[in-house]
Amino acid sequence: MGKNFLKSSLQNASFNIIFQVGFRVVTFLLNAFVLRNISQDVIGVMNVRLLLLESTILFLSREAFRRALLSRTTEHNWPQVINLVWLTVPICSTLCVLFGWIWLHVLETPGPHITVHYKLGVYAICISCVLNVCIEPFYLVAQAFLFVKLRVLIETVSVSVRTIVFTCLVLWKPSAAVVAFSVAQIVSTACYATAYCMYFRRYIQQRRTAPQSPDDFPFRNLRDFLPKKLIGQNWTDWKLCVLTWSFLKQGILKQVLTEGERYVMTLFTVLTFYEQGVYDVVNNLGSLAARFLFRPIEESAYFYFSQIVSRDKSISEQNQLQMREASLVLEQLIRTVISLGVLAVCFGQGYSRTVLLLYGGMSLADSVGVLLLRTHCFAVLLLALNGTTEAYALATMDAGQIDRYNHIMAVLSAVFLLISWLLATLFGSVGFIIANCCNMAARIYHSSQFIVKRYESTDLKPLDGIIPGKLFLVCASLSVVTSLISELVYFENSKLTHVAIGAVLLLMTLVAWVYEEASLVKLGYQRFKRRSSIKTD
Repeated sequence: MGKNFLKSSLQNASFNIIFQVGFRVVTFLLNAFVLRNISQDVIGVMNVRLLLLESTILFLSREAFRRALLSRTTEHNWPQVINLVWLTVPICSTLCVLFGWIWLHVLETPGPHITVHYKLGVYAICISCVLNVCIEPFYLVAQAFLFVKLRVLIETVSVSVRTIVFTCLVLWKPSAAVVAFSVAQIVSTACYATAYCMYFRRYIQQRRTAPQSPDDFPFRNLRDFLPKKLIGQNWTDWKLCVLTWSFLKQGILKQVLTEGERYVMTLFTVLTFYEQGVYDVVNNLGSLAARFLFRPIEESAYFYFSQIVSRDKSISEQNQLQMREASLVLEQLIRTVISLGVLAVCFGQGYSRTVLLLYGGMSLADSVGVLLLRTHCFAVLLLALNGTTEAYALATMDAGQIDRYNHIMAVLSAVFLLISWLLATLFGSVGFIIANCCNMAARIYHSSQFIVKRYESTDLKPLDGIIPGKLFLVCASLSVVTSLISELVYFENSKLTHVAIGAVLLLMTLVAWVYEEASLVKLGYQRFKRRSSIKTD
């Protein structure tokens, strides 16, 4: 089966974005309802302390394997790959024991006036992490063989189950919010695992009965997803082991950089659980664009570039038609995410208070949360640019370059933690966002230098055309000034008028962007129209 990696990457991103947008709207409303039933202290325990445990274990257990095993998937010996990916289970189990003990016996535990179910929450996270990595072979196969809709659907169902179970239990008994969190975590992970197993069982059965099914899918039953002894060949691909080890070292550093502020909060207790809760609420709002828009784009971009651009050859030594396509995709992708980031900065200044009012009520809208959200909008712009440039860099670096990158990340990690602690001590929770901006700016600079060097021997310059058009930037600048004046005049007495003014300004700015990016919009429309006509036929 010939694989169109650009088409698949675009579909993966578009499906992911569509489902995530719809899903986030629903969860936004449910979370806004829940926020009025539990205290910010409990939110700090669940969303900062417990979810940091989950993030740490899962990232260190599987991220390096995902990065390495999704590179050049058409060249894989899949029995060897399956054997290698099952190493995630003992790694995850070991990390659960280690970090579970730290979370229970080393870190400061919340007092009984906040929750008495903290230990249950830690156990629930560890169990769900082990169950998650047991399904990793199915996830990797789905990604490698371009099951575009499957992952989006399963993850959407899983998170939906978790949200619904948590919401129902919290409304039934608000004082047992951590118990509700724990139950929801286990139930949603079980649904996630069951869905993957059921899908591939049914898919394999259908292939057996299909009269002319293509023979490029190397799995004949579910036992093929389990590790096994291979006769006449190595147990696994040692080149992939080396690449995975490189990504693992880099992953530790990236995890510190990504979750650095939470580690500082947790290890040095510079904020109370209440302040952590407020920070988390605002950070979640500010990160909506990253979670449902930029992350799917980043993941699809990484997959596309890792398939098209070889890690071990210079650009001039590869297929020039594909290299021109990759360069154009990179340029247009960066310009698009910068435009989205500019919108976040400009409209976030005048409408942060309105969003917080809708989300958490007047107590949140009149708190330091407004300043936090406004500052976070600048982080969104840097996050958008960093995600795309780093996706290209990591998708095309060879093992030696990844090791050098790891050394740079080690320095950045130490500096970032120091700056986070210093700025948080001086400015409170806003200091974490400022430190995060400094961190991402440094990473953007490094990735950009790599891209420039990668293309220096060619006539391709993908970073030359990444600045949005002048008309769009002028409209965005006018919008930020007008929206701030509107907030000052209308927020207290006529919030609907303030929102209507923002809608008009947003429409004006989007029209300017469409006008200046007519060729990109036309290309997107043609692809959509072609795909629609294929479905109709």
